[in-house]
Amino acid sequence: MSPAASRPQLAYLTAALDELRAKGTHFNLRVLEGPQQPVCRYDGREVINLASNNYLGLADDPRLVEAAIAATRKYGVGSGAVRTIAGTMRIHMELEEKIARFKNAEASVVFQSGFAANAGTVSAILGKDDFILSDELNHASIIDGARLSRAKIKVFRHKDIAHCEELLQEVAAEPGRKLVITDGVFSMDGDIGPVDKLAALAENYGAIMMVDDAHASGVLGRNGRGSVDHFGMHGRVDVQVGTLSKAIGALGGYVCGSRDLIDYLYHRARPFLFSTSHPPSVAATCIAAFDILEQEPERIDRLWSNTRYFQGELHRAGFNIGGVTTPATETPITPVIVGEGRAAMDFSRALFDEGVMATGIAFPTVPEGKARIRLILTSEHTRAQLDQALETLERVAKKMGILKQE
Repeated sequence: MSPAASRPQLAYLTAALDELRAKGTHFNLRVLEGPQQPVCRYDGREVINLASNNYLGLADDPRLVEAAIAATRKYGVGSGAVRTIAGTMRIHMELEEKIARFKNAEASVVFQSGFAANAGTVSAILGKDDFILSDELNHASIIDGARLSRAKIKVFRHKDIAHCEELLQEVAAEPGRKLVITDGVFSMDGDIGPVDKLAALAENYGAIMMVDDAHASGVLGRNGRGSVDHFGMHGRVDVQVGTLSKAIGALGGYVCGSRDLIDYLYHRARPFLFSTSHPPSVAATCIAAFDILEQEPERIDRLWSNTRYFQGELHRAGFNIGGVTTPATETPITPVIVGEGRAAMDFSRALFDEGVMATGIAFPTVPEGKARIRLILTSEHTRAQLDQALETLERVAKKMGILKQE
């Protein structure tokens, strides 16, 4: 035992971990031993990977690799400073200009992560006299940003437009700004946020409209432009957040909006102000990824073809792939609802032993009684890989009593 492990000051952490073990929801990190691909090696085992956010298979695309190498040779491995001191390189500006054009916005700013983009933006643009109206299933980064802003938080029922309007009416006469915020695609259930209806509601009440498009970017809209494009709401969403870590295949987050919004974030968003900017290799890979989205829409077509086939077969087998309130998932995010946390984690471990990587998710990430494995399809899975995964899922689920034996 290490000296730190025996220190009484941290005994409460050990107790908390023991409680997770008792509930069956404790986990160990699985280690990837090669590139992020549809079939890869974790912990020495070859598995069909249905747990990655690499929607379009760009994480190891040779063109992105070459772009990273070329940028490293030209600019070095790091920027050496935060953006506001000496760390804004020309390639950072090129990436932001490309993102703004792609998202049909005036300007954009890149953050070190999608989490930082959400948390940094919400906490920067609002203060203690303001109000935030947030979907109850919004991402943790939105929740943390709302808390950091010190604004008054009103939570509306998931995708419930009428409830959101009730809350807007409650605060309409109050001083302070109002912000309506939703995920474009909800990460645990895979359902699409009602961006069009919420944006119209925000307009009616003079509220700021913000969308987190982390799981919609590269998936929804023309060439993967996201939920704002999917609903045709350009010019009606004030703040668009996206990620460079999922469909784009690299790392980072970004915010799109008016030039004044972006200029203000330059001055007030704390993650931007106090974090060293991305290595030039990351910026270069992201630029190359956006080029591919523009040039190869067939990748998104393959993603959706795989999604429809796989989800149809899961439904035929009798799996519950519904969300918390929706009849079925609406995107490549595919929850298989198990119910009890221990059962979901045991199912995940059993699948891994049989060659399928499927993440178990339990409370507090999802509500009690809604534990699941979350599967994510990509454009690069072959039909043979999907069929093998389906056979494994059905066989293991029947063995464990998750599906009834015929």
